[in-house]
Amino acid sequence: MERREYPYLAVLVLPVLVVFSAFFLLPMGRLVAVAGTGPEGVSAYFAILTTPRYFESLVATIVLSTLVTLATLAISAVSGLFLERNSFAGRGVLVSMLTFPLAFPGVVVGFMVIMLAGRQGLIGDIAKFLTGDKLVFAYSMAGLFMGYVYFSIPRVILTVMAAAEKLDPALEEAARSLGASQWLVVRDVILPGLKPALIASGAICFATAMGAFGTAFTLATNIDVLPMTIYTEFTLRANIAMAAALSIILGLITWVALNMARSLAGSTVAAAA
Repeated sequence: MERREYPYLAVLVLPVLVVFSAFFLLPMGRLVAVAGTGPEGVSAYFAILTTPRYFESLVATIVLSTLVTLATLAISAVSGLFLERNSFAGRGVLVSMLTFPLAFPGVVVGFMVIMLAGRQGLIGDIAKFLTGDKLVFAYSMAGLFMGYVYFSIPRVILTVMAAAEKLDPALEEAARSLGASQWLVVRDVILPGLKPALIASGAICFATAMGAFGTAFTLATNIDVLPMTIYTEFTLRANIAMAAALSIILGLITWVALNMARSLAGSTVAAAA
């Protein structure tokens, strides 16, 4: 078979290598180098396990991101499947509204949480009217959870709707004809069909929640998550080396999560990203 030469590929690859080096390799290399220049040296990477403040921040971030992912998947799976399977007046408007939070930066989402659950928020006013006590949780992990779920739902629901569109209704009809209940159809037919999309979008949701900063910064009264800890280290404490080490660890955790999801769901993770 005649071998073809593509000399123009070298011309195309060179700019890609330059961009990849300038925007990925060099910044990452610099971050790794800076992390080892502090008083702790290379042990700065292990400080997150040996320093209670860093360790608690890491655990809180992972737990929060996991809970946000599970809640988002549950809400989006039900909503996405319903919206894909049913046609009704205003469906297009509803889908647009559900995806609208994609246009909001984290600071705006945090401000919206304050308007709902802050000291002057709507939820607090309703709670005071009903019980006599004002309910305020915007400046806590509960408020951050609300904000993260709010901006995570659009990312997941679009992926679920796209996957639900490809489900074969004949498989569900076959299961029902064999006597399967609605719950068994959901468990054995629908969920396995949605599994790759749920894993992919869940991984993106987890990674986004791990590194989200704007919402946490807006609500950061009693919140200690890893992005805020990193921000505090290099701004208030001028501990650049520790901030770099914590950033590398945060990046590694999200990278591991995304790669685990990719191995379970195949190329769907890349498509969801």
